[in-house]
Amino acid sequence: MNKKLYKSRNKSVCGVCAGFAEYFDVDVTLVRLATFLLIFFGGVSIWAYIIAAIVMPEEPEEYYSSDIRANNTDY
Repeated sequence: MNKKLYKSRNKSVCGVCAGFAEYFDVDVTLVRLATFLLIFFGGVSIWAYIIAAIVMPEEPEEYYSSDIRANNTDY
């Protein structure tokens, strides 16, 4: 399987953290917490998040709809 990094459609702000979480297969809460800590205490600028939000492509509709169907157990 060829993994690609996309902004997630399951998003809070721009979908950047959720996209990284899906790509690395980790919990989105951990990625959001790490992002918060890096921005406010680690010296990483908010500009890195903004640039990622601009540069990362939006997740294609077929990926999102296939994930919903794969995770839906109510048939």
